Amino acid sequence: MIDDNVRASRQTADQRPELQISFEFFPPKTDVMEEKFWDTVHKLAPLKPRFVSVTYGAGGTTRERTLRMVSSIKADTGVDAAAHLTCVGASRDEVDGVVRGYRAAGISRIVALRGDPPEGVGKPFTPHPDGYQNAADLVAGIRRIGDFDISVAAYPEKHPQSPDWATEMDNLKRKIDAGASRAITQMFFSNGDYLRYLDRARAAGITAPIVPGIQPIHSFKQISSFAARSGASIPGWLAERFEGLDDEPETHALVASAVAAEQVTELLDEGVTEFHFFTLNRSPLALALARILGLRPGV
Repeated sequence: MIDDNVRASRQTADQRPELQISFEFFPPKTDVMEEKFWDTVHKLAPLKPRFVSVTYGAGGTTRERTLRMVSSIKADTGVDAAAHLTCVGASRDEVDGVVRGYRAAGISRIVALRGDPPEGVGKPFTPHPDGYQNAADLVAGIRRIGDFDISVAAYPEKHPQSPDWATEMDNLKRKIDAGASRAITQMFFSNGDYLRYLDRARAAGITAPIVPGIQPIHSFKQISSFAARSGASIPGWLAERFEGLDDEPETHALVASAVAAEQVTELLDEGVTEFHFFTLNRSPLALALARILGLRPGV
């Protein structure tokens, strides 16, 4: 829940009277998963999202599939699609080649991320000897190649490798100054963390939109594992709500809907007008949240 002492900072650079949503998918690995992927895409596309994005495997392991999915989404649904890109374990020439491939395929949006080291989150990041040094360097490199719409990551609870908030804000500002259009946050479950992050960013002179990344809890066990690896915290009250529901899928789904609804309606009340939903290639909770926000297919 939001701390009573927290006051929301408004999205000063990108205020819009209408709501904007976007969705994130991951590239499917099998035919069965691809069928599910497309089912989800086709169910969510009528909501007219601002864009959808497709993630990029560590070290570029899903590069070709990411490109294929992003290109197909745009061609098949008309929805603008963004391709994720990292610079882990790759030279500048290799990364630049991927960016040029995106441009040749008509992809104009990129989600630019430094990426996590192969050893996992929290381990020291060592750039490729001939590679981009960090996300800000990557954004600048993308910008040199073309006029892309670039999104970057933000961390409401601070990146695990940031020693303090001043360093965290400086890193975000360098990414924006290098040419990013907006930041999308990592998942968070305490809205107070997000609102305090906005306060810090605005105080640091960062005026770009900082879009909350919302993670519907399809599986509490799975999301808890994601959170542990990424440095996001699970509030005690949230863990209590899902306690004992591992073998109660229907009740789990109802609780998940209620939790997500509370989160987005609180943010809506705080003046937030943009949301980015991590779908995990599933549509039900994303559809429910869109409905709660007052969005309807085709409207």
